[in-house]
Amino acid sequence: MSFLLLIVIIVPVYVAGNIWWSAHHVGPKPSDAIVVLGAAEDNGNPTPILAQRITQARMAYESGLAPVIITVGGGQKGDIYTEASASYRSLLSQGFTKKHLVELPVGKDTLTSTIAYVAYMKLHNWKSVIITTDPYHCYRAVAEASDLGVQASCNPVQAGPGSLGATGIRYIVRETGAYLAYKTVGRFGIHLSDQVKK
Repeated sequence: MSFLLLIVIIVPVYVAGNIWWSAHHVGPKPSDAIVVLGAAEDNGNPTPILAQRITQARMAYESGLAPVIITVGGGQKGDIYTEASASYRSLLSQGFTKKHLVELPVGKDTLTSTIAYVAYMKLHNWKSVIITTDPYHCYRAVAEASDLGVQASCNPVQAGPGSLGATGIRYIVRETGAYLAYKTVGRFGIHLSDQVKK
């Protein structure tokens, strides 16, 4: 009983520590593509948290780290626009051409979005990706992409409501729970998608 109690305490603390460490030490590596993970949009306009992800992705692109940006994310019931389309339209307005952008308007959460963009990458024989998201989200986002067979690095936002300066223990707690849920039940989503392909 005491052993089980120890595991229940140690595992979440270990994961939380990895989430914290990752958020403070990750950085993008040259890759085949950059992905902007979705966040809320407002009638086709990126909310501040999504706008910062778009900005960070643009900076990685302009640094020559990857030749294409993938925007991903679905919409809520009744929405005219999706998270992916809000990011895509924003990048177009900033001077990007369509040949350097891919819009994938699917994904209701990190895992389904990851399954979608990794499937697209594999169709084009792209093997590596830079994930643009919030710092404390990096650990789980990279794990999900890696589990699906692509090399992933993270490009965390440096400002805005999702940045390290604006978030803290509550984000780490939330991500710890989300990561543990993914590693237990959530990975069935990956297994099921593999079965569909077969």
